[in-house]
Amino acid sequence: MAADISRPPSPTPHEHSTARSDSPNLFAMGYFTMPFERFVRDENSEYSNAFTLLDTMETYWDSRIDLLQRNISKRTDKLKLRAELALNDIFKGKPPSPEALSENFDREVQKLRLRVTSRMTSLATAWQSAKVVRTREKISFFVGVMSLLISALLFGLGPQWIHVTYTVASLILLPYRYYSYKKRAWHYFLFDLCYYVNVLNFIFLWIFPGSPILFVACYCLSHGSLASAVITWRNSLVFHDADKVTSLFIHLYAPFTFTVIRHFYPNAAERFPALAELPHLHPWRALFLSSLLYLVWQTLYWKFVYVDRRTKIESGERTTSLYFMLSQKRGLIGRALGMVKPERRAAYFMLGQFVYAVLTEVPCVFVLYDSAFWSGAFLLVIFGVSVWNGGGFYIEVFGRKFERELEELRKELAEANNNLRYASTRSSPTVTPSETSSEPVSPILFHKTLANEEGLEKVEAMGPASTVGPTVEIEVVESKKDR
Repeated sequence: MAADISRPPSPTPHEHSTARSDSPNLFAMGYFTMPFERFVRDENSEYSNAFTLLDTMETYWDSRIDLLQRNISKRTDKLKLRAELALNDIFKGKPPSPEALSENFDREVQKLRLRVTSRMTSLATAWQSAKVVRTREKISFFVGVMSLLISALLFGLGPQWIHVTYTVASLILLPYRYYSYKKRAWHYFLFDLCYYVNVLNFIFLWIFPGSPILFVACYCLSHGSLASAVITWRNSLVFHDADKVTSLFIHLYAPFTFTVIRHFYPNAAERFPALAELPHLHPWRALFLSSLLYLVWQTLYWKFVYVDRRTKIESGERTTSLYFMLSQKRGLIGRALGMVKPERRAAYFMLGQFVYAVLTEVPCVFVLYDSAFWSGAFLLVIFGVSVWNGGGFYIEVFGRKFERELEELRKELAEANNNLRYASTRSSPTVTPSETSSEPVSPILFHKTLANEEGLEKVEAMGPASTVGPTVEIEVVESKKDR
């Protein structure tokens, strides 16, 4: 069972409704809190395909554009209904005159033009906002790629700078994580184990580098719960997403730093005196020391979250990792927690976290501490999982999003063509064959016809249209008689 959550994936609305019906009273608190509702509203499910393990979420602008399209569709239906009612009123009585048909056609064209103009204005506004989003994503992509390159270069050229890079990057990313989570009321997730371990790491690196107990705890917890969380919580290497990069950094850079200190740092005992006392690790003693510091965190977490903040959790103002785990009915953890009585779920959840933490530390105390080769292989496996998840995100999510956009564009074009065809067939005047063989009704059209007839030049000098009618008819009769 996972011991920490840095960026929890969001439950799907279907799971939301299922969990609500199956568990009416979870831990005697408000099960689905308002922040949890924001999970459903702000992000889509990250379990949408088999190629990714998490993070196949939709972007914020997808939902906004869908809402805009629904609003436009409603307005279009209303305009169609009004046009049909107007046409019914026109055709209900006497046959419409050409002037009425022409006026109605112009009105429909004007309405269509207004709809297109409004649509273009809305899209222009969204485009400007999307440009800002794209710029931020480009910056995140650039920083993520350059950070990976710098870390690789430092590992080969100056491994003694890795812990400095770890500290500097944390001073940037952790405040960003606090700001983003606080704004969404997710900041109770910041009390989880991964952040606690990172704080312990900084205390060892810069305050107590000669403490063997602290070094053993940091090494074991970093290679145990933190590293395994990349797989358990499905972190992905998505460079353009600062939130995903932050989650991966929190879980991966700590074991990378302590692997470098243990196996690749030149004269590590001079900078970190604790290593001089630990040429080899005593596995059971290491497990006991790391478990002891783990229990310190778990006690503080219980006191601060489940006791001191119980009122806020019950009122729905905050949500915790326990409620997130309860919502995941598809997994073994969610099903196991669902079988436990509500009043005992918190205790069983914390017990499961402890067992998980101990089990994930077994490889590092028995194998990784004494082997540089297997330590490197372990990091490659963990990093490879995140790269696979990121590749699935780019291929699956972006590909499906592009397909949906093409389908929506195809539907919009088809609808626009249908609207134009509908307006032209229902509003434009129709001409029958009998009308084409007789004299035109409009004096202006008749004037153009007579201009091509021989011997009728005097018609061009006639007066206004109101006085042309009778004279024109006389001239037509005379012309036919002459011929």
